[in-house]
Amino acid sequence: MRRLPRGSFALAANAANHGTVAVRTAYVSKVHLGFLFVLIVGLIAGTISGIVGTGSSIMLMPVLVYEYGPKQAVPIMAVAAVLANFSRILAWWREVDWRACAAYTVTGVPAAALGARTLLALPSHAVDISIGVFLIAMVPVRHWLARHELKAKLWHLALGGAVIGYITGIVVSTGPLSVPLFLFYGLAKGAFLATEAASSLGLYVAKSVTFERFGALTADLVVKGLITGSSLMLGAFIAKRFVLHLKPDAFRIIMDAIMLAAGIALLWTAMPS
Repeated sequence: MRRLPRGSFALAANAANHGTVAVRTAYVSKVHLGFLFVLIVGLIAGTISGIVGTGSSIMLMPVLVYEYGPKQAVPIMAVAAVLANFSRILAWWREVDWRACAAYTVTGVPAAALGARTLLALPSHAVDISIGVFLIAMVPVRHWLARHELKAKLWHLALGGAVIGYITGIVVSTGPLSVPLFLFYGLAKGAFLATEAASSLGLYVAKSVTFERFGALTADLVVKGLITGSSLMLGAFIAKRFVLHLKPDAFRIIMDAIMLAAGIALLWTAMPS
């Protein structure tokens, strides 16, 4: 039997160690690039949502699904959405309509918790498809709501809170539904942004708590949600100076483009490879 030269085992072990270090370095670099990509998109999404009142979840969800998968992306986005809405409240604190907020959240909070529990029972593939179809479907629904100049009262907000709250628990964002509701109530600009954010904050807190209670929101996911949410918060304050200059037509075009692009991206992700 041929004997290996002296030091061969040491050289082989050293090469193996170098290979392991190289793999770990590549993995760490990939993780850091993934975080950086999420933060960049989060900053853009936070700025846009700070102007139009919604859209951060719609823009970020395809990125989070790509980085972490749909089952982890939804709890991460729920935590990030809490920070995003809180930042819009801080930016427009004096203009919150607390009566409208109370009417919406009193039914929306328990409904959101129920919807989140429903989501946890769905398979990952179904989550991708349902969110993608929902976002695309919201484009014609939003146009239909805009054509019918409805006027909402407090009881309409309570009813809408129950329906939208349950849907919020299942899908990533219901901004295309809640935005028209608060606009029909008569809110505009800063008052609209602050009140819609304050109302949505309760729903996303309920959603996050439900995820945590059923084991779907781990400490690792909370950290990822906080990091993602920090970029959304910064974007909300950047957006404040642009709010008064945004024209209604530009708002509609931005929202339609965001919803279509995000919906198509999620359906593409759900396609079998």
